[in-house]
Amino acid sequence: MDIKIPTVAALAAEGKVPEILFWVGCAGSFDERYKNVTKAFAKILNKVGVDFAVLGPEETCTGDPARRAGNDFLFQMQALSNIQILNAYNIKTIVTACPHCFNTIKNEYPELGGNYQVVHHSTYLQQLIDEGKVIQKETEVPFRGRKITFHDSCYLGRANNIYEAPRKVLKALDAELVEMKRCKTRGLCCGAGGGQMFKDAEKGHKEVNIERTEEALETRADTIAVACPFCMIMMSDGIKNKEKEGSVQVKDLAELIAESQRL
Repeated sequence: MDIKIPTVAALAAEGKVPEILFWVGCAGSFDERYKNVTKAFAKILNKVGVDFAVLGPEETCTGDPARRAGNDFLFQMQALSNIQILNAYNIKTIVTACPHCFNTIKNEYPELGGNYQVVHHSTYLQQLIDEGKVIQKETEVPFRGRKITFHDSCYLGRANNIYEAPRKVLKALDAELVEMKRCKTRGLCCGAGGGQMFKDAEKGHKEVNIERTEEALETRADTIAVACPFCMIMMSDGIKNKEKEGSVQVKDLAELIAESQRL
């Protein structure tokens, strides 16, 4: 399936403003593994005929890693630069697959003059399913009989109270959803939050992502579903550490929906 992803600048040259800005994020743009999530989500948007665009080379980091690492001056510089561009294009609604970008633009940009309707892709996918735009056909159910467990992203769950949307998306796959012993409000971080993604862990008896991976493996699920690029990396590393790559896969919600629709 060919992917059509226009840029906001190209639409602006025609006097148009997209209904939705797809904020790709750093991982979705540059991480080789997470690029697949970007492509999967874009394919879904193309299939249902959503009027969307991306900033392309005009998109820069939201500033989330800088703020979590303690450099608030850098955060404000990055945020103000993005807000200036978004406001210049009169962007109203932003959808992103990254909870870190989602949380930052939704909750931290308003104080700097960036006020937008910000939606995480798990919520948006749920809306598409509820509206009947992404429909499970009887002949397209490759997940029946499979077990899937969902790892809650901290910035999606605890920070923004989004727990049910991703689970409703997974239930549409007709697979068996099995929960880890610590889930939802009691979910354990993947180990990447608070800037830990970019530094060595403090001394301890076990890496956080290994602890979380062990909890996921206890469910005997063959798929660990995630909705965050940081969680994707940490859980994938945990699976490699346990040498389970052959039997357990880590997939984003968008990848699972795209796979179910043969996109």
